[in-house]
Amino acid sequence: MNRFTGKTVLVTGAGSGLGRAIALAFAAEGASVVAAGRTAASLDETVRLIEAGGGTAGAVTVDVTDSGRVRDLVRESVSRFGGLDIAVNNAGVFRGAGPVGEVREEDWDAVLRTNVTGVWLAMKHEIAHMKENGGGVIVNISSNLGAHLRIPNAAAYITSKAAVSALTRAAALDHIHQGIRINAVSPGASAAPMSLLPGETEAQRAERVKSENPLGRVAEAEEVAAAVLYLASPDAGAAVGTDLVVDSGASA
Repeated sequence: MNRFTGKTVLVTGAGSGLGRAIALAFAAEGASVVAAGRTAASLDETVRLIEAGGGTAGAVTVDVTDSGRVRDLVRESVSRFGGLDIAVNNAGVFRGAGPVGEVREEDWDAVLRTNVTGVWLAMKHEIAHMKENGGGVIVNISSNLGAHLRIPNAAAYITSKAAVSALTRAAALDHIHQGIRINAVSPGASAAPMSLLPGETEAQRAERVKSENPLGRVAEAEEVAAAVLYLASPDAGAAVGTDLVVDSGASA
């Protein structure tokens, strides 16, 4: 399929894991992709993979907690490829594992700053462009941990992702009248580094997950990417403020 031919797509956190899979999936369907993130080398590898498959992409390093840099990221995306049609706000961190009373303040601040403020800043600058240029689509990457499921010893991350789910719905209502359609995808454990426990191998994760969710396996990164592409496509034209859970049944 070529649902995104002629479209420019910005993906934050595109240097690895789900972000890279999402960037590759959009490029495979004809989009020009801006791969954004903190680490130049990993972003360059994402671009190399896209170009090796015949796609078009460029890399931009950015800290999503820096409003000026995020504003410049949007401007550079427009400058390179002539517009910004779709944005996927995927950048996120997991820190501060442990009981609530033992979470370090610096870990709490870092998680909320990246996972919540970073998504808000990205939307702020993406929306500023889109509302002056005929609209667009935004998909935020939340998590099944938060609004849908809680586990012990992950309060900072859970709080941040519950906020992303709520922020997505609020933004969707605020901006749909400007032609900007905003939704979220909430993955569970997926075939990405963030789902590995400290010191855990992929084989050990596969064994652990057999008893942790109804499907008995993690979602493939490509399956999560497919959900993002659906929400970004005209097929989901009536999806506004949706939070699509892709978690192998863990929160069912």
